[in-house]
Amino acid sequence: MPIKTIEVRNVLVFQRGWRVSDKQERMKDTFSLQFGNGINVLLGQNGTGKTTLLKMIYAATQWSNEQVDENKSKNLLQFFSNNLKDLDELKSASHEEELSYYKVTDGTHAFEESISHHGLLDYEGWRHLNIPSVFIPATEMLSHAKGFLALNQKFKMPFDATQIDIIVNASLPEAREEPAALHSVLEKISEAIGGTVIMEDDAFYVLKKEGYKVDFSLEAEGLRKLGLLWKLIRNGLLEPGSVLLWDEPEANLNPELYPLVANILLELQKNGVQIFVATHSYNFAKYLEIRRSEKEQVRFHNLYKNENQVVVPSSADRMDDLEQNHIMMADNALLDEVIGQ
Repeated sequence: MPIKTIEVRNVLVFQRGWRVSDKQERMKDTFSLQFGNGINVLLGQNGTGKTTLLKMIYAATQWSNEQVDENKSKNLLQFFSNNLKDLDELKSASHEEELSYYKVTDGTHAFEESISHHGLLDYEGWRHLNIPSVFIPATEMLSHAKGFLALNQKFKMPFDATQIDIIVNASLPEAREEPAALHSVLEKISEAIGGTVIMEDDAFYVLKKEGYKVDFSLEAEGLRKLGLLWKLIRNGLLEPGSVLLWDEPEANLNPELYPLVANILLELQKNGVQIFVATHSYNFAKYLEIRRSEKEQVRFHNLYKNENQVVVPSSADRMDDLEQNHIMMADNALLDEVIGQ
């Protein structure tokens, strides 16, 4: 079942969300957001909590698995840094003594982790949902894969669980059969990277169509993003009912590839994958809007601050309908400068 809602109170930048009532009177309220079943695009300036929301959703989906590794704990702390010692470090600095938690639901079942109580408040009905999920962090990790997992098991590595998990997921064996519904997607990615992605001796390579191998680290970083996506699909991790969370897919990506990545995400959504992306790129987000076949496929959520607090966001099917859309403001400001020359 798709993720429907999230509530956050006093975690990092989410102190309390400012909400404006019908009478235009400001009220303090718990931050909450309702998601669409398709692609959810999180927009906003730096420091408005986009990545934090992605990590909260990912942590919740990990706990939905009956086989969750309790030794790793999979609590929110692990998804930010291995250097953090205590959940208290995730509390909002200005509201340390108040209730601090986040809650993710699918509309029927709920997962709730309390930062202030250092434990799970609600997850028994959630734990058997087995929601498959993949988190692609903004930092490219496959070029560092050789020996990484063995070193991480023995030593305390300065990476968070999302960065470790993506190497684990990419290292899984390929599914016996290529997913027929995504054959065209795999072909498009293969054409862009000039081959396919293989793993040999604990390292990743791009096997070029001409037959030679290129070390993954030698490829352009934007192409590495596409190669990772190819491997995740080929490993059978992006099937109907799964959740993909991707932090800044446009980072280090040639703008000419924005339409390709947008089309790939739309194809995954049509194939039953719920998608969450956080982006700073107006152009990338706009491609998702104009290339969708139905408006329900893509939902935009704009996060912004008011008096140093993240505001309860505006959500819309069109970017033009969002309030305080700073990436659109920046794009318009650049256009004004170009016209003024």
